[in-house]
Amino acid sequence: MIRARILGVGRYLPERRVTNFDLAKVFETSDEWIQQRTGIVERRYADEGVYCSDLALEASREALKNAGMKAEDIDFIILATLSPDHHFPGTGVYLQRKLGITDIGCMDIRNQCTGFLYSLAVADAFIRIGMYKRILVVGAEVHSSALNYTKEGRDVAVLFGDGAGAVIVGPSEDPSRGILSTHLHADGKYADILRLEIWDISKKPYITHKMLDEGRQYPKMVGREVFRVAVTKIPEVIQEALQANNLKIEDIDFFLPHQANLRINQYAAQQLGVPQEKFRNNIQRYGNTTAASLPLLLSELLEEGALREGNLILMVAFGSGFTWGASVIRW
Repeated sequence: MIRARILGVGRYLPERRVTNFDLAKVFETSDEWIQQRTGIVERRYADEGVYCSDLALEASREALKNAGMKAEDIDFIILATLSPDHHFPGTGVYLQRKLGITDIGCMDIRNQCTGFLYSLAVADAFIRIGMYKRILVVGAEVHSSALNYTKEGRDVAVLFGDGAGAVIVGPSEDPSRGILSTHLHADGKYADILRLEIWDISKKPYITHKMLDEGRQYPKMVGREVFRVAVTKIPEVIQEALQANNLKIEDIDFFLPHQANLRINQYAAQQLGVPQEKFRNNIQRYGNTTAASLPLLLSELLEEGALREGNLILMVAFGSGFTWGASVIRW
């Protein structure tokens, strides 16, 4: 059986650091208020004129370098984002163009915070059936352009940061190494709890001055409900992934959770009995980078030298839709 594994990892973060104190100068908030509710201390913002595909490009270049490959070695691109360069076409084609490659297929995946896991699952399937050999999977976000920097929007605005992470997925020579399984779920009854209203295609015209005046171009979230469901679904899908591979909690060397809220991750780790040092977090420095958060965590883990061949990693994510999932990887 062909198994897929990650051959290279890369990340890119804009240089501009935006602290909680910086945000407190823009709208009514405080460092203490933000840290108590989210765990976030700072996040990165891209400069004006920088596209999602620009961040994706830099992360992709680093992943290619890490894998010892060139752009022309890639035969398919999967890009996950909720902040595309444009409403259409997909951002993957812009990344392809900036990489200087043509003809290969490009796919955008719009599963928001679980976008990277869904993308990784698609890449895994393509590799397993022999359809492609080298797939570039990217999660990239430029949230900072589309947040409501007022008191009314602060609950969402304080959460998000910009960044990108990328991996190269290809066949594993060792059948015991690679992506062991991925488990994906969704429940559309929660779809309105975390969403962006402005692209309501039922409206004619679908964007009006009234909508803009009402602030519908900004994301809306019922935070308590997100927290309530997340702390239930995250442990559930982790247990599902473990059972599918006949593993126990203590068998996993590193848990890489999506970085939505430090409190969610700490609560989930406590429920599962996972030591905090194994349940990795970087939201304190980057905020919620949505589709980029998991590859960013993986890249940092590698850079630290903490990840060893044969280590077991469990990635887990939860987000808008609601969608959630988990993936078990033997490094």
